[in-house]
Amino acid sequence: MEVPASPFVRTVLGDISPEGMGLTYSHEHIIIEESYPTLTNPLFLLNDVEKVSEELQRFYEAGGRTMVDTMPANCGRNVRKLAEVSRRTRVNIIAPTGIHLEQYYLPHHWRYAYTEEQLTQLLVDDVLIGIDAHDYNGPYVHRTPHKAGMVKLATGDEQITTHQEKIFHAVVNTHRETGVPILTHTNAGKHAIDQVNLFEKLGANLPHVVISHVDRYQDIGYHRALLQTGVKVEYDSAFRWKKGEENGTYKLLKALLPEFPDQITMGMDAAKNSYWQSYGGKPGLNFLLTTFREDLRKMDMEQYYDNIFYKTPAHLYTFSTPK
Repeated sequence: MEVPASPFVRTVLGDISPEGMGLTYSHEHIIIEESYPTLTNPLFLLNDVEKVSEELQRFYEAGGRTMVDTMPANCGRNVRKLAEVSRRTRVNIIAPTGIHLEQYYLPHHWRYAYTEEQLTQLLVDDVLIGIDAHDYNGPYVHRTPHKAGMVKLATGDEQITTHQEKIFHAVVNTHRETGVPILTHTNAGKHAIDQVNLFEKLGANLPHVVISHVDRYQDIGYHRALLQTGVKVEYDSAFRWKKGEENGTYKLLKALLPEFPDQITMGMDAAKNSYWQSYGGKPGLNFLLTTFREDLRKMDMEQYYDNIFYKTPAHLYTFSTPK
């Protein structure tokens, strides 16, 4: 592929400079269309463009500028709605490609039948040509002008399976061919180091890989070992800890931010409409701009706010040089 002369981040409405990202939430679910996941959990349904735009407009007015959507191929992604929300609100949205956890697909989904090469081609085309308007629900593919700026994979509670290894290969192939950054799902931090070991073996550029949801795993030594590999991590449970219990996200931030200030990102991962004010829920997506920022100040750690929300995401989500 032709490599752009300047560093860039790929948003649903086009490429921007890393500096143009502004304040960034690194792991969100902005649109989840009617799909197999919403049939099993209706709270996942986030497809009302008016309500989604209302919530993101609040985010923009509070100083937010970019969100990374993390619903990948054929499990609720709707790239046209992502583009419409971005146009309405002026929030930059990074659209995903990739494959999610097995539980979000039917048992005989094409993800199991396609070869590594076929999966790679689908993901590469999402990045370089444009995401299918029908989200690979088939049989025809209609490429939109809206390209993916991130590629995702997921592992669950069990050890990494042979099928998941095929997904790893396709994701790293896509990353190496296009330079697109990689985001992963873990179940509460499980197998995060196993993921990184496989990425390293396959030749991924680890500073452009982010491992999500790891703040539910409370072993500081585990986090330190993970961060020492050079990958970035994403914490999103700051608002989830129950009243009366220690906020485990804050505990990790206090222990690790001074040592790894350039490797920790944050988001809300608010995949249920019950978390959105525009759907009548709480705390709303502005939590990290308001309550969390004040809590960071009380912990005497506000000096890391720019690292978490500006500097680290800008480096992470910049395309790396293809190999």
